[in-house]
Amino acid sequence: MDRRCLIGLAALALAACGGAPPTPTPEANGLRYGRLAFTPCALTAMRQSVEAQCATLQVPEDHDRPDGRRIGLAVAWIPARGEPAEDPIVFIAGGPGQSAREAYPLLHDALADARRTRHVLLVDARGTGGSHRLQCDPDEGLEALLESSAEANARFAADCRKALAAKADLRRYTTTDHVRDLERVREAVGAPRLNLLGVSYGTRVAQQYAKRHPQHVRTVTLDSVVPNSLVLGQEHARNLDAALQAQFARCRADAGCRRNLGDPAAHLAALRTRLQQGGLAPVRYRDPVDGQWREEVPRYGHLAALLRLYAYQPQAAAVLPWLLHEAAQGRYESLLAQSRLLYADLGDAIALGMQLSVLCTEDAPELRADPADAGRVLGPEFVAFTLAQCAQWPKGTRPADFRAPLRGDLPVLAISGEHDPVTPPRYGHDVVRHLRNGRHLVLPGQGHSVLAVGCMPKLFAQFLERADARSLDAGCLQRLQPVPPFAGAYGWEP
Repeated sequence: MDRRCLIGLAALALAACGGAPPTPTPEANGLRYGRLAFTPCALTAMRQSVEAQCATLQVPEDHDRPDGRRIGLAVAWIPARGEPAEDPIVFIAGGPGQSAREAYPLLHDALADARRTRHVLLVDARGTGGSHRLQCDPDEGLEALLESSAEANARFAADCRKALAAKADLRRYTTTDHVRDLERVREAVGAPRLNLLGVSYGTRVAQQYAKRHPQHVRTVTLDSVVPNSLVLGQEHARNLDAALQAQFARCRADAGCRRNLGDPAAHLAALRTRLQQGGLAPVRYRDPVDGQWREEVPRYGHLAALLRLYAYQPQAAAVLPWLLHEAAQGRYESLLAQSRLLYADLGDAIALGMQLSVLCTEDAPELRADPADAGRVLGPEFVAFTLAQCAQWPKGTRPADFRAPLRGDLPVLAISGEHDPVTPPRYGHDVVRHLRNGRHLVLPGQGHSVLAVGCMPKLFAQFLERADARSLDAGCLQRLQPVPPFAGAYGWEP
């Protein structure tokens, strides 16, 4: 390091030193990273709280019209635990519609080794979290889902569009806009290169950024991979059915589950027919969020959403044989209560307006009904409802090479859960085959979002240090085991 940078460690010339540790700014009682002045804040998710530094960066809503409306990007910074390298980790959340700052606390402990030498930067994608959040009425969205009609979903999208159009140009909240925002943040903090960490939809953002700005990327980690070529939503029904069948097979292979709960696939088939026929009486159950008693008619939408979201994580998927058994016996209380809990969490976590801006611009033009979906849990309705909503939503523009795969020499580590119901391992294989320095690891028995599982945090930290995925000794992952299915209301049999 030359003398100018040594001096800069104690001054404000941080950008010139390419990522030297920030120094306190007494006038703000906080810290400065490049041009951004941060103040202390706390990031909280599911009772986990992380001390951080927060700032806001103003950017044009339309990057091609810099004199137009401006919006604030919510940025958070978790300083490195030791002497920092010049290239921070940038965590990119999923969804689309999830806030990086709200999602990060669940990953904080998993990044402990990586944070020894690197800062973590979080940028809420425009339209999410603290970055000009675009949220529709979650209760109206829930009712449209449960009503299971294209008309209800179109009405929901039209109402949301009217509510948000006064404060946002809904064409400007896409992946491409987020990529341009990330580049503005990189410039503002003065980091010469970034270590991108994308999860689920965030892997699409990471690939698009790396494609546009390869000179500013040191490594790319893709957790639960979305290939650029994938039309989001097109294969959700197919992938979910494959994951459920694998889970049901584990129940049939487990003596206790098979004896006590029977065949979950048979229960699902019977339950689907019963719920789709309708005519059931209202069921009284206790709301797991506020503890109040509710009364509701069980509908197929309750079951489909529960199956889809519970399948994401092995611990939740293990409960499905018991939930299906209970509902098949006419006991719907647990099904309704768990569905209510999921809807509440999802409504808080996902900015539906931003999600529609992404899906309707980037995916809806290629989304097609698949006749094979008629026999699957999500059915053809998932595609039909998305198209109905997008018919009401303004469309942005998508780069001509958006679907082209990421290529080149960048070090890329892709990781997938063996039983992921939304981004199965074949997606990771598809991405890595185009990358000369890429590697794909599949975690046995696991579901969606797997960076925090087993020895994966240490492998991630090693990848950051070496910038070489192929040199990792990933044998430790083979110790992972699938979660056994429940054999009754009290879990697994001893």
